Amino acid sequence: MMEIGDRYLRLEVDDQGLGERLDVYASSRSSGAFSRSRLQSLVEEGHVLLNGSITKASARLRPGDLIEVTLPAPVSWDLVPEEIPLNIVYEDEKLLVINKARGMVVHPAAGHRRGTLANAILSHCPDLRGIGGEIRPGIVHRLDKDTTGLLVVAKDEEGLRDLQRQIKDREVRRHYVALCKGRFKTLSGTVDAPIGRSPQDRKKMAVTERGRQAVTDYQVLTTFGNEYSLVSCYLRTGRTHQIRVHMAHVKHPVVGDPAYSRTKGELGLQGQALHAVGLGFLHPQSGRFMGFLAPLPQDFFSALENLERKYKEELPQWLLEIQRY
Repeated sequence: MMEIGDRYLRLEVDDQGLGERLDVYASSRSSGAFSRSRLQSLVEEGHVLLNGSITKASARLRPGDLIEVTLPAPVSWDLVPEEIPLNIVYEDEKLLVINKARGMVVHPAAGHRRGTLANAILSHCPDLRGIGGEIRPGIVHRLDKDTTGLLVVAKDEEGLRDLQRQIKDREVRRHYVALCKGRFKTLSGTVDAPIGRSPQDRKKMAVTERGRQAVTDYQVLTTFGNEYSLVSCYLRTGRTHQIRVHMAHVKHPVVGDPAYSRTKGELGLQGQALHAVGLGFLHPQSGRFMGFLAPLPQDFFSALENLERKYKEELPQWLLEIQRY
């Protein structure tokens, strides 16, 4: 038995649902109203109940189980173009590549209705209104407010879909540099741990059994005594706060991260020491590989220079060359 409306789905599991995953079963019987990925997001956000209780997307079903999905009320935004300076690394008729500044929110949210990257993009490219949604004009992926570095913006729906597909298929190369607390036991490794909303604080993310798969590869570049490690991180997935959560999970939180390391302002940093230094993808029109690099923000690089002098360690040559751009 199924009841479906504009904002909800109520579904009683039949005999064919025995042993099925909740997300697979519910999406296949929602008459196209909910995709599997959409249901997974709703589960993560606490909008799906199984027999009246918060559940997980991978929950196995039994006949007679009751699934209830409720969509959160939509938020109406009046996205206003604002002439905010952008550091544009590359631009053509199909896309923009931007080196995002620290402190800039990517798109409007509660408490940040103005001054976002979306407002700035809409001023720079007025024709982007409506591309990819009301509040995310052309935005393919995002960075946290105080994370700096490279992101790509599509100028039409075709390019947006292609770039989003590349991210989904793990074809986009996303390279981050992070300064982390402590010395890693191994010089390289992989953190494969699911990430979802923290049960203790819904404003934070956490490694949790009910989370979605999240995989981060890392490589230690330089160590500064036993106090700090400069690390390259490569995303295989793109969960909210992924690197920050994963580094904290392995007991090496990102320096300056106010949410996961409690070291706000350490080493003179104005935010977490996390920078999207490299970005690579196939151009949605030509199919040609496009690769970009972006220098670290000055506060991050100054902190590294001070550590370099104090501990008499050398920074990677490729990083120094990027800073000279």
